[in-house]
Amino acid sequence: MGSLSLSQLQHLWWLLVAVVGALFIFMTFVQGGQTLLFAIARTEDEKTLVINSLGKKWELTFTTLVLFGGALFAAFPLFYATSFGGAYWVWILILFTFILQAVSYEYRKKPKNFLGARTYEIFLFINGSVGIILIGAAIGTFFTGSGFSLNDYNLVTWQSPLRGLEAAFNPFNLSFGLFLMFIARLLGALYLHNNIAHSAIRERTRKAAFNNLLCSLPFLLYILFSLVTMNGFAVNPENGQIFLESGKYLNNLLAMPIHGLGFLLAGLLLVIYGVIINRFKNSDKGIWPAGLGVVLVVLALLFIAGYNNTAFYPSFYDLQSSLTIANASSSHYTLTAMSYIAISIPFILAYIIYVWHLLDARKLTEDDVAAGKY
Repeated sequence: MGSLSLSQLQHLWWLLVAVVGALFIFMTFVQGGQTLLFAIARTEDEKTLVINSLGKKWELTFTTLVLFGGALFAAFPLFYATSFGGAYWVWILILFTFILQAVSYEYRKKPKNFLGARTYEIFLFINGSVGIILIGAAIGTFFTGSGFSLNDYNLVTWQSPLRGLEAAFNPFNLSFGLFLMFIARLLGALYLHNNIAHSAIRERTRKAAFNNLLCSLPFLLYILFSLVTMNGFAVNPENGQIFLESGKYLNNLLAMPIHGLGFLLAGLLLVIYGVIINRFKNSDKGIWPAGLGVVLVVLALLFIAGYNNTAFYPSFYDLQSSLTIANASSSHYTLTAMSYIAISIPFILAYIIYVWHLLDARKLTEDDVAAGKY
């Protein structure tokens, strides 16, 4: 690791951050499943089945989100300081929806619950809808930019009093958020179909996965059209100056035929394949190709946002305040030390897979609810 140059380490850590971010988006099947609760569960026992199925995984989603934020903070501290220091209202609201989620899983069925179970079920819906839409809007600013400036001491000045919430009013950002919400619902339906042995719920999840795929398509087409036609925030590698380049993100896709365009197309096809085999072949394995597809799509988007001399957190207010993986990263020493720690990531992933296998070794049934096992 010590032999790597600073530029190589910066590219390596953007890769690691992108992988964690892509895994987080896959894990939002928990949030997506929460928004389906009222649509696919008609009785209290069915609600209990769905919530307990998702409840076995919600901590993994939250942990992955924290890991994503921690990796960004350590590897690209200027981004963390700029975004969390300037656009703090959007991040506070996102984190608040995740607090609602944690409280809901803990207290929904507690004795003497004065709010009532339905209140906590609504909280779960808010986390799965508002929370995911805002996360998508925040990611959308990687392409559309934000209104901030940095002074010589890297102190951020945010131009909007909404402090990040204004991103949700941008059509591209809002479309990105809605696309992620429908994808999360799609993944949630596929996961529940895989994890629950209940004929009525499984039939409803099959329809839900297919319908949410259809709902996501208009937003996907708008996002793809915008990406290939919009101006992008390019970096002059000679002097680090930021400038607008026509068709920048299309150029990035073409410049990265494998991990850009290839990942994007392969990922979209895998998502469609996962839904098709679930809907028309009644396969409970659709979550796996669809999940891999989502990971590949998110990786492709993050790659074109940060690689190939691109500002990954641009400022449309002050172009030269835009952040790149070069000017926002930690020092060579810090990135090197973190890289040694990152060697443990495969072992952590192996442990997560092992625990996942143990948790899902047997599908949940209504008999489990009746017996009080869940």
